[in-house]
Amino acid sequence: MNDPDRWNDLAHHYEATAHPFTAAFAEAALARVAIGPQTRLLDVATGTGALALAAAWAGAQVLATDFSSAMVARVAAHDMPNLEARTMDGQALDLADASFDAVFSIFGVMLFADWRKGLSEMARVTRPGGHGVVATWQSEGAATHLLLSQVVRSLFPERDWRSGLPEGLTVLGDPERLAAEMVAAGFSAPRIETMTHDYPLRMTDLDPQTQFGLSEDWALLGAHDQQAVIDEVYRRAAGREILPVPSTALIGVALR
Repeated sequence: MNDPDRWNDLAHHYEATAHPFTAAFAEAALARVAIGPQTRLLDVATGTGALALAAAWAGAQVLATDFSSAMVARVAAHDMPNLEARTMDGQALDLADASFDAVFSIFGVMLFADWRKGLSEMARVTRPGGHGVVATWQSEGAATHLLLSQVVRSLFPERDWRSGLPEGLTVLGDPERLAAEMVAAGFSAPRIETMTHDYPLRMTDLDPQTQFGLSEDWALLGAHDQQAVIDEVYRRAAGREILPVPSTALIGVALR
């Protein structure tokens, strides 16, 4: 999860599949903070820019950062005058203290090796009275990882399924712990909301290695068991072109 080269390789696939899915959550998170032409907004771990683009279209002055240069390049390609994209490690932001009115991380900080440092860096660069906004999945994960977990648990109930989820997601995926960690990072008065949307898994071009390969547990399944998982996914789709996977996010909004 913390290898930029891996994310560079996935940038095209991410933009085509994950970006449209996460955009609904990003736009909902953005709506929780008043944004205008004078708003200085930072998007940490921007991916292909679902939040950054929505904020720029709303008129804010946006800096989008990610440790994947390929992700950053896709954001920069939109060539908007009020949107800058820079390759940067969210665990060590090369930015001045209190330099942004609002700092967002949409499904980003939860993946960091040192996610607490990521949260504290978000707080450090937020001005007093500004907002910090974090979106994370519920502790079970989302989209194809959630589907993989559900299928494996149903097919092999006797196994100790490890989930393969990063520590940050399992911690921040709990509403009370997300609120507590935002406070510990330097924010105050966090409000946590939940939101559910379907991830549309397109069965006509299903590539199991691409869809499930980010899960470390996929590699632990033998070829026979992987095929059993694939067969079960097709069974659940029941001939439909799209298999919906309901996925729930937490959106935490706090003051600095």
